[in-house]
Amino acid sequence: MIFAFHLIDKPGALEQRVALRPLHKEYLSQVGQDVAFAGPLTSDDGQTMVGSLLVIDFPNRDAAHAWIKEEPFTKAGVYASVSIYPFENLWPQKKGFPK
Repeated sequence: MIFAFHLIDKPGALEQRVALRPLHKEYLSQVGQDVAFAGPLTSDDGQTMVGSLLVIDFPNRDAAHAWIKEEPFTKAGVYASVSIYPFENLWPQKKGFPK
């Protein structure tokens, strides 16, 4: 089942986010074959990171929760809020993906 993770940073977490980003990317790569898409959420300037949007296939909700619990940003307290929803992709992607 695919799950969408909507993750919003706590105020002032940008420096911590940048410092932990290599660990975050390494942890994410462990489920890389199951990632539909992933990336930072930004402010309107398109550059200032304010959170993350991850869409990943997991066997069930418990597995999704176990994975995010061990994610480096989560463990370090970067996120002010974590929302996880089952996601059904009904539209073929044409925009916003790396070439």
